[in-house]
Amino acid sequence: MTAAQGTPSPLFSARLWASTEPVYEAILRHPFLTGLTDGTLPRAAFAHFVIQDAHYLRDYARALAVCAAKAPTEDDVRALANDAAEAVAAEQAMHVDLLDALGGPAPGDPAPGGTPPGGVATVAPTTRAYTSYLLATVYGGSFLEGLAAVLPCYWIYARVGARLLADSSPDPVYARWIAAYGDPAFQAVADRVVALTDRVGAFASEPELVRAADHFAVTARYEWMFWDAAWRRETWPI
Repeated sequence: MTAAQGTPSPLFSARLWASTEPVYEAILRHPFLTGLTDGTLPRAAFAHFVIQDAHYLRDYARALAVCAAKAPTEDDVRALANDAAEAVAAEQAMHVDLLDALGGPAPGDPAPGGTPPGGVATVAPTTRAYTSYLLATVYGGSFLEGLAAVLPCYWIYARVGARLLADSSPDPVYARWIAAYGDPAFQAVADRVVALTDRVGAFASEPELVRAADHFAVTARYEWMFWDAAWRRETWPI
């Protein structure tokens, strides 16, 4: 198995994954993901997720661009800058495709993502909190700290995609989403970023490793919160 699939090793990535294994297991048990695989997830919840993910990816791309600017080698700069471009282009194209396939919310369901009639989807509280934390970390921290903060989005999605791909979904729209993140190409991208984290972590001081691990733990929890917010179709309370 590859690093992105969680193989135990003496590297920094093993330390990170060990700290977040309970979060990952909680993600797999969440009714949003179990509903994806058995086809029972309400379409409105998935639409909420897709719309909020589009908001998230705009700021995630900015976070990756800042990481690219701080990267130690030209190859790392190019790879992270390309990931930033892909976050905006390829994945948002998939979101448009998914929303078109969904055909909007089901009759009687609230507009997804907090969309006012005829308006633009509101950025939900969890989305705003997650992206604000990411941007603050990549701007204010070291390269390793920023990389650790953006890593769960790569790594957890790769692990989730690989796990769900075995069962897929009876719903063709959900099966399409699962296939995208279970694709070996996405797994390879996650492997690359995990390897970069290990390479940079090998030269970091223990205090920096502790800070990076804390950022990783926080954003891993935000991943669970993001799915939970979609399940609840979270909106601002006031």
